[in-house]
Amino acid sequence: SKEYVGTLRIKTPSVAQTVKNLSGGNQQKVVIAKWLVKDCDILIFDEPTRGIDVGAKEEIYRLLNDLAGQGKSIIMISSELPEILRMSHRIVVMSEGRVTGELTTAAATQESVMHFATRRPDENPEDAEELGLDPALTGASTAEEPREET
Repeated sequence: SKEYVGTLRIKTPSVAQTVKNLSGGNQQKVVIAKWLVKDCDILIFDEPTRGIDVGAKEEIYRLLNDLAGQGKSIIMISSELPEILRMSHRIVVMSEGRVTGELTTAAATQESVMHFATRRPDENPEDAEELGLDPALTGASTAEEPREET
């Protein structure tokens, strides 16, 4: 546990300190440390920076980048658009419990993410072309209509 206190820069007077007495950012780091001990290849972070200060956010971002650099797969769920754009290599957008779009880093802008976030799941995926997005970058189907035999 002392190793992770140092690695994650958890600010605590002692490793025996009760977690509930730590700041929100340090509590979040303790949760992350518990999962790092398991040495998982895939880590899911649901709103990892919600409710923590800017300095703690930067430390969480550094940690996520370090983990990705070590070959870990990171799935991050976030409602903070700037965070999504900053941290993601690929973005899958959902609305009403269904995937409405997928974007590469090259295609991801605030406008393109919001387009998919506000789209109903039953809408045509090709409407991303309205934004000038390449369907190959957005996850939209590129299949051609079947041709009639003559």
